[in-house]
Amino acid sequence: MDKTTQPAAKVVKTDAEWHEQLTPAEYQVLRQAGTERPFVGEYTDTKTTGVYECRACGAELFRSDTKFESHCGWPSFFTPLAGDTVIERTDYSMGVKRVEVVCATCHSHLGHVFAGEGYGTPTDLRYCINSISLKLVPDA
Repeated sequence: MDKTTQPAAKVVKTDAEWHEQLTPAEYQVLRQAGTERPFVGEYTDTKTTGVYECRACGAELFRSDTKFESHCGWPSFFTPLAGDTVIERTDYSMGVKRVEVVCATCHSHLGHVFAGEGYGTPTDLRYCINSISLKLVPDA
């Protein structure tokens, strides 16, 4: 999917509003499609059971039972929640074709999805997501 054919964001804010809500590091990743350094993110090795939400808008994105250890330096999931929680779009920003993952609700950058890497997961997909893009809400 490209930006011209994707559904409109349900949460829309000005850059000034995003700057006010997010820390500079969060803004750089979520709103400018940056990447946090590997192995430093809050959720890289977390085993807590719960739901991962978009840090920008609070939309539910991933469940902890789809998280797996890929040893890539960022949290990895083999599938998002059911429904249209994320948008996948072609990304050539690094000079090669990749698939960017953004929140369907606010269009904030989450990370990228990779296929066919041979992980022993039900989908053979690795949603490689920046910790700073997420907020974990532990199960009660």
